[in-house]
Amino acid sequence: MYCGNCLRDNALVEALRHLNHEVLMVPLYLPLTLDEPDQSSSTPIFFSGINVYLEQKSAWFRHAPNWLHRFMASRPLLKLAADRAAKTRSSELGDLTLSMLRGEEGNQARELEELLGWLKAQPRPDVVFLSNLLLLGLARRIRTELRAPVVCMLQGEDYFLNGLPEPQRSSCWELLAQRSADVDQFVSPSQYFADLMRERLGLPPDRVQVVHNGINLEGYDSASAPLSDGLPADVSPGASTAPVLGYFARMCPEKGLDLLVEAFIQLRQRGRVGELKLYVGGSCGPVEKPFVDSLRRRLETSGLLAETQFSPNLDRHSKQAFLRSLSVFSVPAVYGEAFGLYLLEALAAGVPVVQPRSGAFTELIESTGGGLLCAPGDPQSLAQGIEGLLLDPQRARQLAQTGRRNVIERFSAAAMARRVIRVMEMLRSSNSCVTV
Repeated sequence: MYCGNCLRDNALVEALRHLNHEVLMVPLYLPLTLDEPDQSSSTPIFFSGINVYLEQKSAWFRHAPNWLHRFMASRPLLKLAADRAAKTRSSELGDLTLSMLRGEEGNQARELEELLGWLKAQPRPDVVFLSNLLLLGLARRIRTELRAPVVCMLQGEDYFLNGLPEPQRSSCWELLAQRSADVDQFVSPSQYFADLMRERLGLPPDRVQVVHNGINLEGYDSASAPLSDGLPADVSPGASTAPVLGYFARMCPEKGLDLLVEAFIQLRQRGRVGELKLYVGGSCGPVEKPFVDSLRRRLETSGLLAETQFSPNLDRHSKQAFLRSLSVFSVPAVYGEAFGLYLLEALAAGVPVVQPRSGAFTELIESTGGGLLCAPGDPQSLAQGIEGLLLDPQRARQLAQTGRRNVIERFSAAAMARRVIRVMEMLRSSNSCVTV
């Protein structure tokens, strides 16, 4: 599936390279699925997802012959595994998560040794960034053996961790609080999530810096550009002038897609916004398919399936055309979202947004001025917000223009990279990393 964390990392690396910094991006677990050029394409994959799983399940495999270990880490085999399933439910990964957080003391210690051996053969880094909190088990050895400060990015890991079964859930949070001492600086994508993680990990205020996520603006330079001729037929609105309500994120309950469907049904039943259509795009794999099928049945029962279009797994070009076809955008996530790259993408495409007043959404709407807030978890409040914009095109246009301008000025990948550079310069001047 497309992962917002991976998209953020890839855009950051590309932007840093454009600013003439030497950056090495190392993928873990599986090949990255991206809608932009892969900045890690020349780098080996470490912590092979198959090996990590087998090492957790089999004491014998932790000492398996090197040839078998290498075979299980081959890109073709990992690609095959990734294509067949995307099963990452936290309720089934408690022991594996805890083992990974134990780092050199966990069942995947062999993977850590291989990563360290390869990193030591590269030029010594000025700083090492861990992509997310779930990699904190790597920090101690990396910091000590590479003699470089370690920065840990944060990106909504609490939702996964809180979904772990007990007693692993409590054990993981306790271990994270302990292992946070191995990190020189944490970077959060929003003030909301920075405050949340400071409290959960017991961190002083200066240990967490806020660096808002940014996106690559290529292709968003003309929000009024005509739709692409290559847009899939099930996405194109054709010659219709009917208003379109849109969603673009992983097609799952956590992102509130069922709430948006209910809001859409309410709006059509009220009949005040013409022949409103619903376009749904984003990642959809084997895990999401039963949920999407249930929504199709709900829409069919309401007589609105023909007014809805599902467009899974679009590439970047088609995604941008999809967004430009919308009148209003909403992803009413039901948990405290740490950021939400999809909001920046919609605003960059010139589409106003309606979001629940929760998580980082309040912060993003206030920062961009590109939308409205509604009551969390309430399809009626969501429908009212969407209807208000659809019935007031001038206001919708003003919000869209303001939001787009602020995204371009303040939420580009280049702006994110410059803020990250300031964090690195601050680390270098404080000389905070361990010396061995």
